[in-house]
Amino acid sequence: MLDALLANNREWALKKTQVDPEFFKRLVRQQTPEYFWIGCADSRVPANEIVNLDPGEMFVHRNVANLAPQQDANYLSTLQYAVHVLKVKHVLVVGHYGCGGVRTAVESQDHGLIDHWLAPIREVAHEHREELEACPSETVKLDRLCELNVIAQVRNVATNPITVAAWRSGQDLTIHGWVYSIADGLVTDQGVSVSGLPDRMRIFGI
Repeated sequence: MLDALLANNREWALKKTQVDPEFFKRLVRQQTPEYFWIGCADSRVPANEIVNLDPGEMFVHRNVANLAPQQDANYLSTLQYAVHVLKVKHVLVVGHYGCGGVRTAVESQDHGLIDHWLAPIREVAHEHREELEACPSETVKLDRLCELNVIAQVRNVATNPITVAAWRSGQDLTIHGWVYSIADGLVTDQGVSVSGLPDRMRIFGI
């Protein structure tokens, strides 16, 4: 299995240089991506491939259920590096329909440590319980919760002191909320793009 992966790597590198002999020479230089992707760790959701970008064009952070928790040092360090060092122009919070993390968050059984990580999704579900209970099926309910979770994480990024400091310094930075469909490969914009404090007030009232 691992030998096959190594062979795949060599084939991939050869194809890249055949198409573009300077490809890896450019990658050696300092990365200058304009995009920062906060996505789910699901293996079916490859960030660069979904939007057809090469390595070096997108800075990526992934975790279970694409969360942006204010207390997670891993996420915060990556956000700070993306915003203050790389000076990305777009933060993309990307969930996906059929997310196992979202489903697990609202299941009744105990899953151990992951239940603590997924607690913010349960809070979102509780906040929107009337809307979710009105959904015609469990699939529709979970799909809507995936969307609501993305919107909540956009709110988290938009209220983070790292983001606020960038906006106050005049940095060009917009946060977007997307949901990806594994079924057809398409992304849906959730209409909550935030480009500064006035946008945040208009969309989230804070």
